[in-house]
Amino acid sequence: MTLSGKHAVVTGGARGIGAAITRVLTARGVHVTVLSRMPQMLDVPCDTVSADVADPEAVAQAFRLASERSGPIHILVNNAGQAASAPFLKTSAELWRQMMDVNVDGVFHCTQAALPGMLEARWGRIVNVASTAGLTGYAYVSAYCAAKHAVIGLTRALALELASKGITVNAVCPGYTAGDMTQQTIANIVAKTGCSAEQAVAALVEHNPQKRLIEPDEVANAVAWLCLPESQALTGQAIAVAGGEIM
Repeated sequence: MTLSGKHAVVTGGARGIGAAITRVLTARGVHVTVLSRMPQMLDVPCDTVSADVADPEAVAQAFRLASERSGPIHILVNNAGQAASAPFLKTSAELWRQMMDVNVDGVFHCTQAALPGMLEARWGRIVNVASTAGLTGYAYVSAYCAAKHAVIGLTRALALELASKGITVNAVCPGYTAGDMTQQTIANIVAKTGCSAEQAVAALVEHNPQKRLIEPDEVANAVAWLCLPESQALTGQAIAVAGGEIM
């Protein structure tokens, strides 16, 4: 069950879930290129390219550089994303646009950059890191929910378009996952309610039957599984990695 010799681009692959994905794919023999606005050193061998995923010209240039350095791109993990919360009537046009720019447009631009090479090879794996917010609704994050629902819609449409071409397209949908993004959510809850951090975590995992935060490696392992040659029959799926919260 190896991916030795494959080349993957992981967006946002230097932190949090992205860094876990980079490590897990590297352990399976993949050569990983991390695409990030501010590339950081990781404790595994990988290349880095710099780009804002919301900038189509920068994305195209970064993918060209990645291919020149490390060969054709076989795997794309669209992991880069942002989250922000606000009541709907306090959701500004700027906040709405920010959520769409990174979470949806970024997936669009990176997929368009990677797909021609996959079509030429008639083999590829595209995995979009969405969220349980793409499968259900959460109060006070309407822009984020809308963006992640859009990612899942794109995943399903593209999976059908590419089904006969040796390319699979899937999404993984983490619940609240230990890391920077969730820590910021916890800090916001504490600041707004005056509760303790422990109480904030308990509120976040209330609907998770396992009553815990998801670990980044658990998401990364799901991504790696979808990339395996043996996973060819899996396409168009949105897989919740959420301890049973979404069924």
